[in-house]
Amino acid sequence: MTPRPTPPKRALIVKFGAIGDVIMAVPAARALYEQGFDIDWVCGRAVSSLLNHYPWINTIVADDKAILLGSVWERAAAILGLWRMVALVPYDLCATLYYNRAYRILTLPIRARRKLMLSRKSRQFELLPGRHHTDEFVRILLDQPDGYRDVSTAPVRPDDLPPAPLPARTGLKRIGLVPGGASNLQRQQILRRWPVESYVQLAQRLLDRGWEIVLLGGPEDEWVRPYFAHISVTDAIGKLSLPEVVSVCDTCDLVISHDTGPLHMAGLSATPLLGIFGPTDPATRIPRRPYSVGLWGGQGFACRPCYDGTDFAPCEFNGCMHQITVERAIRELDRMLDERSQGLESPWRVVFPDDGPPSAMRVL
Repeated sequence: MTPRPTPPKRALIVKFGAIGDVIMAVPAARALYEQGFDIDWVCGRAVSSLLNHYPWINTIVADDKAILLGSVWERAAAILGLWRMVALVPYDLCATLYYNRAYRILTLPIRARRKLMLSRKSRQFELLPGRHHTDEFVRILLDQPDGYRDVSTAPVRPDDLPPAPLPARTGLKRIGLVPGGASNLQRQQILRRWPVESYVQLAQRLLDRGWEIVLLGGPEDEWVRPYFAHISVTDAIGKLSLPEVVSVCDTCDLVISHDTGPLHMAGLSATPLLGIFGPTDPATRIPRRPYSVGLWGGQGFACRPCYDGTDFAPCEFNGCMHQITVERAIRELDRMLDERSQGLESPWRVVFPDDGPPSAMRVL
């Protein structure tokens, strides 16, 4: 570990969620820590269980549900409660990782030497399109110049994790599937999802090989269960804490997920990860570590990507996700497992439905 200068400086990061955004911001917090900062992080209850497994992060758990969705009085009480925890602390850096200016009220009483939030009016504080959010959080929080950077930042794995609460595997290989997700406290983002019917077909094809299928997701994903009722899968939906999801991913031979929180949790493991993308650009989100592949549907579409960082196009049919067939996913899965079995290097990359050559990406 890099020696830390003394006395320590202090940084406050404000980011309630979503899970993927928080995981992509952790490497920037780690870089600050290695520069001598003590890290306080204002987070929501949902992600606090994961952040608590980074012992160098002090979590300040806010009532994000009340702040975002509560009545006027509930919001006021929750914000005042947060102010009482942070208002008198002398910070060197206060970073509110949101674009919406309404979030400024959360840090209104804080007087920090450097205070920032995301802004689309300033290149310095914008997550620039086409760049991975992890690298952009590092650039913004560390006030780095916007110049040549030839190596991307890898995810930062928690320092300690609980054991995986699953029995020994029941098949020749164990594959994790994430058929739900793409939702948070404020909205559903169903255009990100690969059709659940495709996950079911994929599961059946892999079960026919004698492999085990583990379903991953949160309590809000219980709606997918009936789709898998006729096949034998290991159902872990809604049964795991966030740290346990990472531990279960460690026991898998490969995880397949569309752009949702468990994709980023799988990115914290060393397990091969196949991400399925359409309306979002995989180059900005796929974890940039070995054996991480983004399969990007919608090849040739004029509307791809349609996500602007806040909203999607008013699309009634996410054809970009439907363009990715089960057969194409299996071909990429087999390629990745073959590379792993041979001990080959496999840098992160983006591939496409037409089976053309993968984009050239730097090995991490």
